[in-house]
Amino acid sequence: MKKRVLAVVLCVAMLGTLVMGCGKKDDGGGDAKGDKEIYMFISQPEYADAIGELLEEYKKVAPDVTINYETTQNDYPTLLRAKLNSGDVPDIFSSTTGKEIEVFKEYSRDLSDQPLMEAMEPSVADTMKDANGEGTYGFAIKGNYFGMVYSKAAFEKAGIEKAPETTSELEDAITKLEAVGIAPFASGFAEWWVFKQTFLSFVDAAVPDYATFVSDMEKGEDSLANYPEIYDNWFNFVDLVKEHGDDKPLESDLSTEIASLASGKAAMILGQGPWVEVDLLKIDPDMEIGFTGYPVSDDAADAKIVAGSDQALRVSNESDNEEAVLDFINWWYTSDYGKSWFTDVAGVIPPVVTDTPSEQQIVKQGVELVEAKGAGEMGTIYSTDSFHTAFGEAMQAYVGGTSKDDTIKAIEQKWIEIDGSSSN
Repeated sequence: MKKRVLAVVLCVAMLGTLVMGCGKKDDGGGDAKGDKEIYMFISQPEYADAIGELLEEYKKVAPDVTINYETTQNDYPTLLRAKLNSGDVPDIFSSTTGKEIEVFKEYSRDLSDQPLMEAMEPSVADTMKDANGEGTYGFAIKGNYFGMVYSKAAFEKAGIEKAPETTSELEDAITKLEAVGIAPFASGFAEWWVFKQTFLSFVDAAVPDYATFVSDMEKGEDSLANYPEIYDNWFNFVDLVKEHGDDKPLESDLSTEIASLASGKAAMILGQGPWVEVDLLKIDPDMEIGFTGYPVSDDAADAKIVAGSDQALRVSNESDNEEAVLDFINWWYTSDYGKSWFTDVAGVIPPVVTDTPSEQQIVKQGVELVEAKGAGEMGTIYSTDSFHTAFGEAMQAYVGGTSKDDTIKAIEQKWIEIDGSSSN
């Protein structure tokens, strides 16, 4: 979830030049020479460089196709809604999986009949189905792991022999790190999605059925206060990070986290996963990166990373260039280059069946952690990003001084207002 420049939309053309009127489809389906244009508007700007390379490679395969690629993280749900409501539906757009598959189904083509389905990991395909478990209304850039990324060198300097798995072990690690002059955390609290991706581990520990929990919250039939792992442990964790992290936590963003961790200023960062590794190694090519589940309780078994696919790319069912779009995404998922792109270029967990192991430190550790302890459920998919944005804003207000009970009240009200109507 890396962004190149805050609040700036990045536009990339397949030839590496600025696209005039980026974000607009050619109403004639191409130029006078019969070239085809595809408008791709997605979130996840952390993959902008990798997708740029993908598009350059595809230009060799289909020189008559131009893909106008636009990406932003900030307020993507609102920007997408504006485009859909105006009738300017991108040929390829993105959403979260799970609940938002149904939310945007009316704009999306069912991909069940496409060759890419034979390559897609079954677990990824399952997250792309509609509310009835039918159809396939998206495909993924990646599988994913969420957890706590840390510096092995910082832990070693502080005499911490293993990553903390319980809240008491975390408190002990904080004491040891501060004793040697290392800030325990760089929070990233300026980013709403950091809260989204950290909170889900606490919910995983609290509830046996994430989907039912979310449904009840949307109906106003449950409360966060009913779960000690949330009411106590989650807010205590945020308090710990605030107290033992950045001087100005609400100004700490992704770039702050990466710079602080790689330089040795901080030992742990929140809300992250494999996507940060490339930038960490740009700063310190020899860095030994650690990855672990969050210490969410006094039970070490609860300290699991979260695994799954939380983002979907959708194909518009109104595209003027449907054939060109389908040719592109099928090439992406089935060609030798396309399949190798996930590990070799993007450095992500492939959403396609492959025997090629990843060389990433975080991914390797993720595989080992899942094998040893299992994985938490990707519960964020049961709510929309519009809700998660509001959730992040409420937590930012908490960090800024709002009381815990008022924060919970605000979150619960937003769950009902934003997602409740679409679940009843």
